[in-house]
Amino acid sequence: MAKTVSFGIMHFIIAFVLAYLLTGSWVIGGLLAVIEPLVNTFGYAIHERVWARIEARRAEPVFA
Repeated sequence: MAKTVSFGIMHFIIAFVLAYLLTGSWVIGGLLAVIEPLVNTFGYAIHERVWARIEARRAEPVFA
């Protein structure tokens, strides 16, 4: 659990710093640092579902 929390903090800091450096805005940096991980979480869930379907199709036997 500590590893997950530390990765989350690192992700937040990187997102904030990059957004701040690109925009010069503390507000946009903060918003992006909060919003991006939320959007990324949903994107990951969708990716996993699609990937599971692809894997399931590969596992189906093919009859000639």
